[in-house]
Amino acid sequence: MAVGRNNWMFFGSDQGGTTAAVLRSFTASCQRVGVEPFAWFKDILSRIATHPITRISELLPHNWKPTPA
Repeated sequence: MAVGRNNWMFFGSDQGGTTAAVLRSFTASCQRVGVEPFAWFKDILSRIATHPITRISELLPHNWKPTPA
């Protein structure tokens, strides 16, 4: 992150900053539990529309299990 420190201040809008913060938070959570962030995002985005809202916590990085190929 050292390269982007000064550049991270400019997002174009408040919503852009909020979105970047959420995405960075998920990426950091994936790294903390040893999950590859791109694989997690790809799997979650393909499943989230059909996943029951009552079981949404299963999709968080620390509970995530990839779908079998």
